[in-house]
Amino acid sequence: MRNIPVNLSGYRLRVAEAPAMKTRKDKDGREEVVTVDGVTRFAVSLFAKASGSKGEEIRVTLETDPGEGFEEGQLVELIDARVSPYSFKNDRGETVSGVAFAAGGLKPAA
Repeated sequence: MRNIPVNLSGYRLRVAEAPAMKTRKDKDGREEVVTVDGVTRFAVSLFAKASGSKGEEIRVTLETDPGEGFEEGQLVELIDARVSPYSFKNDRGETVSGVAFAAGGLKPAA
């Protein structure tokens, strides 16, 4: 199951690391920009905190360029937030699993 919609309305989302182009290492260990169908993906680190909880830092892949003006500490909202579970074997044969956060975009909190 992929792209499960997520309701984050009960959370305050604060920028922990400003949005930047998403990169990954290719098979030769070189950094390359992540694109899907020719569109560059972006990533942002957010601190998500519900009232009365300690909070958690999450990394979110954005489908579009969020534009300028998102700075560390700023409250934001995700547009079309969702999660996708993943599981794979790494180079050492260990199983790695978790959930990946994604969103259509990012906007300043109302």
